[in-house]
Amino acid sequence: MLFGEIAYDVKAILERDPAARNAAEVFFLYPGLWAVLWHRPAHFLYKHGRKFLARWLSQTVRFWTGIEIHPGATIGRGLFIDHGMSVIIGETAVVGDDCTIYQGVTLGGTGKETGKRHPTLGNNVMVGSGAKVLGPFTVGDNSKIAAGAVVLSEVPPNSTCVGVPARIVKREGVKVNADLDQVTIPDPVSSQMCTLSVHVANLEKKLKELEEKLNENI
Repeated sequence: MLFGEIAYDVKAILERDPAARNAAEVFFLYPGLWAVLWHRPAHFLYKHGRKFLARWLSQTVRFWTGIEIHPGATIGRGLFIDHGMSVIIGETAVVGDDCTIYQGVTLGGTGKETGKRHPTLGNNVMVGSGAKVLGPFTVGDNSKIAAGAVVLSEVPPNSTCVGVPARIVKREGVKVNADLDQVTIPDPVSSQMCTLSVHVANLEKKLKELEEKLNENI
């Protein structure tokens, strides 16, 4: 059983990482794999009431890999944490099978919830580098979170999310709100400058009218 799980995780990385040359390289040199492998005994200890030992093990792994997976988190098969530095997965997070997480990702809470505080990722979810998924909601199967996105609410299956806060730009392969994308998204600074320009033009017009009235009275 254990060797089968390890073989599955190694195979998943070989399939998804074009830089992986062989199974031996993945097994010995991929910190994301070791973070997941050591999470399993830490999770077992946590579930059986040995929480201090579980945290000690997870923090030791964090020291060596730069990846922090709380021992309470539930991790599925085939998780590929690519590069992995500064990845944080919270206590009540759930990660489905065959997910891919890049460096700098946080699966965290907002600090406002109790109990289930962290997100649930479905199967085959990809979370891009630096993305933050915060809160006790679900990211549906086969969804993709763009690099740097901040996701604060439910994501349906087969969706693509971008932005801060994140919005869905594609669902079931169909573009959502085609008039708004990463290229044509309105610039709030430019919009405000245009508004100010209109106000200034109106003020200049009124000032000119006042000056003309004053000149007439003189």
